[in-house]
Amino acid sequence: MLIWDGGRRSTLAWGKTVAFGVAEGGARTCVGARGNMCPLAARVSARSTGPRCEECARLDRAHSVAADTLADDPRPYRVYLAWFGPGMTKVGITAERRGPARLLEQGAICFSWLGTGPLMAARRTEELLRAALRVPDRIPYAAKRAARAALPSAGEERAAEIAGLHARALVLTGWPESLEPAPFRPVDHVEAFGLAEAPEPVGVVGELAAGGAVSGELVAAAGPDLHLATDRGVLVLDTRLLPGWELLPGGGRRVEVPVRALKERPTAQDGLF
Repeated sequence: MLIWDGGRRSTLAWGKTVAFGVAEGGARTCVGARGNMCPLAARVSARSTGPRCEECARLDRAHSVAADTLADDPRPYRVYLAWFGPGMTKVGITAERRGPARLLEQGAICFSWLGTGPLMAARRTEELLRAALRVPDRIPYAAKRAARAALPSAGEERAAEIAGLHARALVLTGWPESLEPAPFRPVDHVEAFGLAEAPEPVGVVGELAAGGAVSGELVAAAGPDLHLATDRGVLVLDTRLLPGWELLPGGGRRVEVPVRALKERPTAQDGLF
């Protein structure tokens, strides 16, 4: 769903039309941090997936697990292996209380838990896999989008890479004693994302612009990306481009904002096997 300023929510479902215009003469401005407005109402780049100015972004990440400024968090954390397409696997951590939400947010096609334990033990395990197995902790969204066009049709094939890494990870020396290993149980999101039947995208919305418009029928969604059937074919809209703009109701299937081609499909990730 989309959550608007003021708390109103727009539930999205397959076949629903997503349509909006961008106010004429406006500009994208910083959304502020931690519930506070940006004191400068600073301008933000239309192409940025971060809707905050530099100062507000710094404040928003303060006391954050992602920024390694919350090392004393006593809650349990989970380490996971996530797969986004052929040759594209990453390691990460998420709070146990969040369940699989982080994997859905990232657009993970398939994932498996690796273990559960205190935050610093989870961090050490993440670093261990990065160093010993050369598994990254970040994969660019552009690469994820390109990989979705080349997914194996069988769930077993989609889980094969993380199955091998999971087995290798559990026998590494240096595994933290306080992290409880988890068995390999792959979770597949192809059906949840609607990718099984969705047409292949032909492009991606590069940015919004004052006076522009986006409208199309929702055919798939993975992480922040909405796949919309428009008058220009299926386009990917990264919803992280929306905050900071004044948006208006729209209609039809037209797209009147800059669109660029998808990144080329990635080759196999080096160093895994």
